Amino acid sequence: MYYSTMPFPFNDLCEFISALESAGELSRVSDSISPHLEITELTDRMSKAPATHIPVNAPPFLSTGGKALLFEKPTGYAMPVAINLFGSLARVSMALGVSHPNDIAARITDMLDLKPPQGLMEKVALLPKLMEAANFPPRTVKSGPCQEVVEQGEDVDLGKFPVLTCWPKDGGPYITFPLVITREPGTGRPNMGIYRMQVFSRNEAGMHWHIHKDGARHYDSAAAKPERLPVAVAIGADPATCYAASAPLPGGIDEMLFSGFLRGKPVDLVKCKTNDLLVPASAEIVLEGYVDPAEPLRAEGPFGDHTGYYSPVDDYPVFHVECVTRRRDPIYHATIVGRPPQEDYFLGYATTRIFLPLMRLMLPELADICCPPEGVFHNCVIASIRKRYPAQARRVMAGLWGMGQMSFARTIIVVDADVPVEDMSAVAFEAFANTDPRRDMMFFDGPTDALDHSAPQPFFGSKVGIDATRKIAGEVSPAFGGQGRPWPEEITMSDEVKKKMDEVWNKLRGV
Repeated sequence: MYYSTMPFPFNDLCEFISALESAGELSRVSDSISPHLEITELTDRMSKAPATHIPVNAPPFLSTGGKALLFEKPTGYAMPVAINLFGSLARVSMALGVSHPNDIAARITDMLDLKPPQGLMEKVALLPKLMEAANFPPRTVKSGPCQEVVEQGEDVDLGKFPVLTCWPKDGGPYITFPLVITREPGTGRPNMGIYRMQVFSRNEAGMHWHIHKDGARHYDSAAAKPERLPVAVAIGADPATCYAASAPLPGGIDEMLFSGFLRGKPVDLVKCKTNDLLVPASAEIVLEGYVDPAEPLRAEGPFGDHTGYYSPVDDYPVFHVECVTRRRDPIYHATIVGRPPQEDYFLGYATTRIFLPLMRLMLPELADICCPPEGVFHNCVIASIRKRYPAQARRVMAGLWGMGQMSFARTIIVVDADVPVEDMSAVAFEAFANTDPRRDMMFFDGPTDALDHSAPQPFFGSKVGIDATRKIAGEVSPAFGGQGRPWPEEITMSDEVKKKMDEVWNKLRGV
């Protein structure tokens, strides 16, 4: 699927766009298309179109994505808009320089196996050390293309950029793919995350970091001092760095370090003009400024979100833009979210594949995992396990609910290891065939995603775990509500007969 003739790592967004075009994965739009709703409409249609390159036997949700789009003449702007760059399995794999995100998972597994640690915590602590030892830390350079043009004071104007108004009832235009960079007060640890930003004025935008995010934690630390929190926002970086900003990394791993690991090459960083934050030197655009915990929050929203519904108006900090640096001829990088499948699904899919080895540190019996697009990540998780003892599926549910962003999962379905978790028909068959509601459903109250509108109150609600595994001795006993009757054997044909009939079957199919 990945095109081995493509250069990797990509040094910047332009190189990635050129590679996509060479691979037949990019469409240029020369018509004048408005950033107000029209770009969204075309991008939404493209995101749901068949992918240009579809893996053999791919499930339906990995067969969409169309092509990346480059809007050359957005109405009213000379700056082109690039969108849907990561919106298929082929393109997100190209961005990471692999044939499939599973290849990165294999690299992480190999790294964890290099030195057998004594315990789980030692293993977790080993990962960032291994990355650093592999010479991937970012390096600071004196200058970069992102500072070819510098605008300050009255020259700062977010209205110069083709910022998208995505959906009819959105509260305004939103910067949708910002790489928001902060440093934790006190420790100095950097963080980079993707937090949408509603443009309020020429030099103000909302900073939509949820209560669970590291950016919000840095904001709270600044409020406790109290002091302003410097913020930098990069728009349009190299694709590995864009992906790294979206990844839910374990504590202690710098996103720039992780990007270097993905690239096999350190990320070049340059110091901002107005603060000490370091930003990707090859970025298209950088916004420099601050948020001030001492000033009132401001209403932000509504926003058409990845759930397929509008998230409501809420109060968030204001990002004050003091300086804009950019390339001489920048490309504005954006994305849209809405009813899946969208581009964000493939970024999230890569994450589930890449971080599976780390999840297995906590749950060695975990065979595979899938977050189907209809579940918008936090609504449904399907896990398969190598089952050895009664109630093991319940252990896995509890373990997943104790892991970072997995704690927001509303529904977890556990199946046996031989069930392909990406085959929704196979999963449904097991769930419908193997579950007794009273015995096999576990309810739990806990934290919910900030965008889970079904929760009875913000950030808290109920969850359900469904044990769809075949029941073994002990699980059909009276102690589990059973009557001791044996679990039936599943119908399968003998391998000998299958092999004998293969030739006849091929004749019938004309193969």
